Amino acid sequence: MIDITNKKETKRLAIASAAIYAGKNTIAKVKTGRLVKGDALITAKTAAILAVKKTQNLIPMCHPVKTNFIGINYKFNNDSIQIYCCVRGSDKTGFEMEALTGVSICALTIYDMAKSIDNKMVISDIRLIKKSGGKRDFSLKNNDLLTTIL
Repeated sequence: MIDITNKKETKRLAIASAAIYAGKNTIAKVKTGRLVKGDALITAKTAAILAVKKTQNLIPMCHPVKTNFIGINYKFNNDSIQIYCCVRGSDKTGFEMEALTGVSICALTIYDMAKSIDNKMVISDIRLIKKSGGKRDFSLKNNDLLTTIL
């Protein structure tokens, strides 16, 4: 791990996104909670929150961070589910890895719960879409859900 002893604690934010591409029937069943294993969206949200809290244990060089908020949102399209994870708090280092871990585990949980009806699902487009509070702020342009998540 890098030494952050002399860094100042600041308010920080990170938002990541991911997509699951699937058939229309699969997306409809996920959206309405009608899967054999239960409501994938609630289960995946819980899994994502737990994963964010455990990122320091999953990724060896991550510092433990003090999160104040973890939010998961979904956007449904005809052929995909967009997943967004927002992590906020105050610390000496950013929350990018936590947000990326959150969307990844969220997507994997949905995949696990829907794989019995759709083995052609694809998880992709995992990326950081916004970060603030450190030396370098970053934000992708034209992201319509940022205001909803924040």
